[in-house]
Amino acid sequence: MSDLDYDPGLYAADLDHREDHAPGDEPEESAGHWVLNSNLGLGFSIVLTLAAFWAASAHLIWGPAVPVALIVLAIAQMGVHLVFFLHVTTGPDNTNNVLALAFGVMVVFLIVAGSIWIMNHLSQNMMPVDQLMQMQR
Repeated sequence: MSDLDYDPGLYAADLDHREDHAPGDEPEESAGHWVLNSNLGLGFSIVLTLAAFWAASAHLIWGPAVPVALIVLAIAQMGVHLVFFLHVTTGPDNTNNVLALAFGVMVVFLIVAGSIWIMNHLSQNMMPVDQLMQMQR
């Protein structure tokens, strides 16, 4: 007889510790878990947004440190969105998501850094304005 006759739970589509499954095949979580995560993420996002508006408008932070505070709050906001809304974690089933995110960050960095490098090079090689004005006369 086959294994199915002896252990009907083996192929019953119930995932347990005995089965090897692909990423994304994990059992569904309860709706309450998703609602709790979404509400927690929404709460963190609102608090971080209000903190950013407060940091920009209040005079309790030293003036030159305001952009640094806003950058820190923006990075924290990105982290909240990645974890609570996009569900990007470091678990074994999210390896592709983390690699895709790292690749996207690398591409954006290369584009921004390359653009700044090109604009700086063009600025250094521009003709001075007084010589340019003399050529137009």
